[in-house]
Amino acid sequence: MGSRANRRDFFQLTGGLAASFLAPHWLSGVTMAAAAGDSANDRIRWGAIGTGDRWGSMRNNEEVAGVGGAAMRYGDFLAVCDVDRYRCERAAFLTGGRADRFEDYQKVLERSDIDAVTIVTTDHWHVKIAVEAMRAGKDVYCEKPLTLTIDEGKLICKTARETKRVFQVGTQQRSEFGRRFIDAVALCRAGRLGEIKKVTCAIGSGPSSDALPKVDPPNSLNWDKWLGPAPWADFRFKGNFPIQGQSRCHYEFRWWYEYSGGKLTDWGAHHIDIAQWALGLDDTGPVSIEPISVDFPVPMEKGYPTRDDAYNTPVKFNVLCRFANGVELTIRDEARDLGFGNGIMFEGTKGRILVNREKLTGAPVEALKDEPLPEELMRELYKGKTPGNHMGNFVECLRDRTDPISDVYSHHRTMTTCHLANIALRLGRTIQWDPANEDIVGDDEARTFLSRAPRKGYETEA
Repeated sequence: MGSRANRRDFFQLTGGLAASFLAPHWLSGVTMAAAAGDSANDRIRWGAIGTGDRWGSMRNNEEVAGVGGAAMRYGDFLAVCDVDRYRCERAAFLTGGRADRFEDYQKVLERSDIDAVTIVTTDHWHVKIAVEAMRAGKDVYCEKPLTLTIDEGKLICKTARETKRVFQVGTQQRSEFGRRFIDAVALCRAGRLGEIKKVTCAIGSGPSSDALPKVDPPNSLNWDKWLGPAPWADFRFKGNFPIQGQSRCHYEFRWWYEYSGGKLTDWGAHHIDIAQWALGLDDTGPVSIEPISVDFPVPMEKGYPTRDDAYNTPVKFNVLCRFANGVELTIRDEARDLGFGNGIMFEGTKGRILVNREKLTGAPVEALKDEPLPEELMRELYKGKTPGNHMGNFVECLRDRTDPISDVYSHHRTMTTCHLANIALRLGRTIQWDPANEDIVGDDEARTFLSRAPRKGYETEA
């Protein structure tokens, strides 16, 4: 059964850290905004599955409004769930102690009084939980990257179509950051760059780690449930727990192929998404994926790491993706030779632009002063919805039952490109891809990477 958070429970669990959460600066703002908003009958009844840093994280002794804080502007969390009891208690506290607490996410899905769920778990849990949530009649806001494999993406799209649930993926670049990204997309779609020949996505290099010793997991963490569908593995950690360190858990799960795909999926989910959207190719994919160079932090054999005690996703990488229309998309850790470390550069016959979270530059951008983007195009890109707020867009779509700006179908195509890039790098050879049939062509070994068998007891019904 669930239980309600109270101040004494929170202090007992977290000790002195609790003082940092007594009056998070954004919480009163969220509460006031919610009170001034829709009537009680219109407010969303939320459930939270996974309550880590992206749900609501402490920075400089202040609580930042992550996914959970954004959702509270439009409704109330009735239940929170996490396999780490500390994180679950923290999330419950931030709801004002009103939310029931669970370790088992299925307890949240069983609740008939919950309309929608936020899923902010590790990547390898996303699809199983999201599929079961949709089948339980819940609408879903799920953090990126949505999938661990390409076949997972096919399943989640199939389920969304069958259940007709509203599904928003947390790729906020489609909505936020001062409209820089959607303006870049509009410039490309409006032909202001001419015919686009080349796109470069620089997404940052990945970390390597020391050899991490086996240690006991923290008392608050159910390590077996955290692993879930992934193969059993020893808990490993090196550092100053819980402040910082290297591990195979929580934030650092990103750097293990067992649970994620490194920078290629972590940041690729953002920049490749924008690139394919701008090109009008977010309902298809590349036809060939060529690995140019890669630096793995551990030795690899037949595409798999030979060690289990260190990060194993690429540190440095360069991959060339070719589309059927001749466009070349390069995915790199950085592009210093082009003058930037993180961002997307679009190069066309009439000019080029660079966009990242800080700026949108290039001659076609300067020309907007005299020739603004057509409003009809902007409405089309926003799907007729209010711009500028990713969670707000999701809630607006909940009310009129339409697809949000970052729908599951386009994101599946983004993740397909990310996963194919990883497969090509892992095997060290060019992959041929059939985007219509969503299958690798002429390479049986590469095809084995399209799916993964879950650990017994964690299967997802197709």
